[in-house]
Amino acid sequence: MGRFSSSTLQIPETSRVPRHVAIIMDGNGRWAKKRFLPRVAGHRRGLEAVREAVRLSTQFGVQYLTLFAFSSENWRRPPEEVSFLMNLFVYALEKEVAELHENGIRLKVVGDLSPLDASIVRLVRESEALTADNPGLTLTIAANYGGRWDIMQAVNRMTQAHPEKDGLYTEQDLAPWLAMRYAPEPDLFIRTGGEQRISNFLLWQLAYTELYFTDTLWPDFDARTYLSAIHSYRKRERRFGRTSEQLTQDPQELPAERTVVPVVGG
Repeated sequence: MGRFSSSTLQIPETSRVPRHVAIIMDGNGRWAKKRFLPRVAGHRRGLEAVREAVRLSTQFGVQYLTLFAFSSENWRRPPEEVSFLMNLFVYALEKEVAELHENGIRLKVVGDLSPLDASIVRLVRESEALTADNPGLTLTIAANYGGRWDIMQAVNRMTQAHPEKDGLYTEQDLAPWLAMRYAPEPDLFIRTGGEQRISNFLLWQLAYTELYFTDTLWPDFDARTYLSAIHSYRKRERRFGRTSEQLTQDPQELPAERTVVPVVGG
């Protein structure tokens, strides 16, 4: 099952700062519409929010950050918007990867890349290879990703690899084939933009993740928004099926450099 356990099989370690944060970056189009701008302007501004989320994650001590950039259902959007999003993805890879590498950040891209141009896939693989050994934050971009796709591709690969089990498979058998097998399950899920659903994102992995929804539109995502989500997370009782009485009462304080300090002003 790899070095990370399933929250439905074992009780995972927890801390005051989530080890893995997963975000649906929603609200780019509405941000632009409020300013009488084309939707693509919101996506362009959203890239700046991505940079801020990466910077803040490193500052706060988050070890894994997963961003839902393009879902398998986003192909239903207007063709010109889809084309812009693909071009923006390429632009981000070409312009940002060198800085990510310089800052010790490891980049991963998960999703069905088969419909994408070969040049995009090649750029993705080169970016992943360049940053593969970096020891810092693991930044995952979910591109043409869907939770149901992830489960089905894992099932297909598992059954092809182990036909001898004849249908008698377990969670441990499936886990090594999931797209995010290299990361622990998310501790905290954030969705911006006011919608309150998970939209086919990490369906398997979110089994015991704490969910946080905010009206903040993604281009306005900042330290205050991120801290509000983390403070909400800290108030949750992560029981994983247990009762409150079973939980140990150890606050497990973090080192000073990992402590999240509230932002004032602004």
